[in-house]
Amino acid sequence: MAPTFVFEPPSDEEVEEIEAEEDEQDIEEEGEEDVEAEGGSKTTRRHSQSPWDFGLYSETVAEEHARRSTTSVDFKISKAIQERSFPVENPNDDDESSSESEPDRQEDYRPEDDDDEVSNAGVSKSFFAPSEGASFHANSFMELNLSRPLLRACEALGYTKPTPIQAACIPLAMAGRDICGSAITGSGKTAAFTLPTLERLLFRPKRQLAIRVLILTPTRELAVQYVVHSMIEKLAQFTDIRCCLIVGGLSTKMQEAALRSMPDIVVATPGRMIDHLRNSLSVALEDLAVLILDEADRLLELGFSAEIHELIRLCPKRRQTMLFSATMTEEVNELVKLSLAKPLRLSADPSAKRPATLTEEVVRIRRMREVNQEAVLLALCSKTFSSKVIIFSGTKQAAHRLKILFGLAGFKAAELHGNLTQVQRLDALELFRRQEVDYLIATDVAARGLDIIGVQTVINFACPRDLTSYVHRVGRTARAGREGYAVTFVTDNDRSLLKAIAKRAGSKLKSRIVAEQSIIKWSQTIEQMEDQVAAILQEESEERALRKAEMEVTKAENLIAHRDEIFSRPKRTWFVTEKEKKLAAKAAKASLGKENNSKTEVISAQQAEDLKMKEKRKREREKNLPRKKRRKLEAAREMLEEENQSGKLEGGGKQKKEKTGMSLVDLAYRRAKAVKAVKKAADAGKIVRTASKKSNHSSKRTQSRTEEMQELFQSDMSERKQKRNSSGTGGKKSKSSFKSKSRYKRR
Repeated sequence: MAPTFVFEPPSDEEVEEIEAEEDEQDIEEEGEEDVEAEGGSKTTRRHSQSPWDFGLYSETVAEEHARRSTTSVDFKISKAIQERSFPVENPNDDDESSSESEPDRQEDYRPEDDDDEVSNAGVSKSFFAPSEGASFHANSFMELNLSRPLLRACEALGYTKPTPIQAACIPLAMAGRDICGSAITGSGKTAAFTLPTLERLLFRPKRQLAIRVLILTPTRELAVQYVVHSMIEKLAQFTDIRCCLIVGGLSTKMQEAALRSMPDIVVATPGRMIDHLRNSLSVALEDLAVLILDEADRLLELGFSAEIHELIRLCPKRRQTMLFSATMTEEVNELVKLSLAKPLRLSADPSAKRPATLTEEVVRIRRMREVNQEAVLLALCSKTFSSKVIIFSGTKQAAHRLKILFGLAGFKAAELHGNLTQVQRLDALELFRRQEVDYLIATDVAARGLDIIGVQTVINFACPRDLTSYVHRVGRTARAGREGYAVTFVTDNDRSLLKAIAKRAGSKLKSRIVAEQSIIKWSQTIEQMEDQVAAILQEESEERALRKAEMEVTKAENLIAHRDEIFSRPKRTWFVTEKEKKLAAKAAKASLGKENNSKTEVISAQQAEDLKMKEKRKREREKNLPRKKRRKLEAAREMLEEENQSGKLEGGGKQKKEKTGMSLVDLAYRRAKAVKAVKKAADAGKIVRTASKKSNHSSKRTQSRTEEMQELFQSDMSERKQKRNSSGTGGKKSKSSFKSKSRYKRR
């Protein structure tokens, strides 16, 4: 596909002069250990710089706690340990619990070819362009026709030989082709799209500043890794290409200033990018040439679907689009919506979903043992997996509870989930990367794309929802040819996932049996610590309530002091309303629970808006119809509703049929309609009201009363009749009767 900008190839001297004044020492000091997973084999190892260095973006955790007048969880845990009135026995000290059995093989699972995949590939053949010419092998980066600055950067980073996905993707991406690429985790997908993008940007018109490349990621941490980590900044170190980070949780004003300077590459999360495009001045994507979706299958899910479609709508149609993930979706309809032009399907190592160096184990949690699942985890961590472990929890609350339990038990652990601030999340990653803590307890926020070197074990404390989530979780270990362990806790409800893992893992599963004695002792220890856990959680809730009250007071003070300035600012807008947001969230929850229910169609916020507009146009058309046709339509609708109601009543049985009738709202609506129609007709003179009907109604009403009420009512009515007769002897007539009769006579 032809690019949207005109190439101006510079001379070799011009390219080399861009960063010629940089010291060679800085290159040698920059870390290579962290980028090993993205490139080929390494020749040397040097001291690595932090990929999570956030000095440029935000404050430290200590500064944040000081500003908010709060204390960290670690401080609360250490305080609770000091104030402990009883000694907690650590089961690690006992030699009796050392009889933990070695993992033995329960069953040999042989991976079978999935029939669904074969049929799916057949359907998608017509959509994807043939990729017979793609080569998955290259001896060096020089064979890929990269420019000198990029080859120099690859050499400085120690990249010698391209991985299969890099060898296949780089030449095709430089030609401007749309690509859907997938490969195993840790195979260098980031460099596969970074190098061809930088190559194209070397020939951009330099006098015309514009945002030319947009890289979208599902999580903030992944976006930060691309910018601060070596993949973009270090590969572009000998060029004048500028990169910008746009994620939530960081300063909006700083990001606005960075976007106005028109960087060449923008790495962003979808929500914050849409916010800037709608509410920041002089920010647009008219000159965008390349759109890259990393972890594309996650971005195409319901949580991000509406935002991704909105961003694609704002991007120019003439662009290059690349999608990358370890588990790439093959749904043709979703890819068509992204307006890909004859994309190439590149799948490196298609036979293996995970690395061959990964050892997968299963810990069966029987129904009676589900209560002691935390004890099983602590027993496993205390004896077998003692360092460089990522533990995946199902919920934010469970992750936080595990963090407190690990701290009280004397283990060094950090937590990573959505309830933390951005600074705290990134500080947890930095502590784990520097090995200041042995355990990182996280939700699925850390499941995708994060390249943390040296992770030895991944423990799935909560079983993942599906096989895709499992693949991404265990992909945090055994990266770039290293060995790794993946241990999954499987309950009786997770048998279907166990079968899927066994069927498509490509390796034999092992069953690990944890010593019973160790589990019992850790259960007793957890029981002793329950009061301290409750006290810490109570203290945190009080701090939150206090902070919320302080924020409300500060907000009120600011509103009084700067009222005119605040109200003069333009209101920030969003592409969907709050109602549609809730609708989309409801749909997301429905899609998660669709395993138990029958197939339910889940619609996005955009589709809901389209349906709403369709109904509105339909009502407007009906208003313009003649009265007779409109009445016929209403009558037909009422008949359909009555038929549906009768069908429901018949299905519900005889008892329900007797009890349930027309709803009070419908009855009141019909009666009001009838009264209105009668009144209209009476005013027009078409009918004459008679007094006999009223008397009949009154008699009907009185029939259902008790005898005492009947007597009172009759006596009251007789008195009123006497008064009327006495007043009627004067020969006066009511105005209404006179008017109605006169009108009737005239007609």
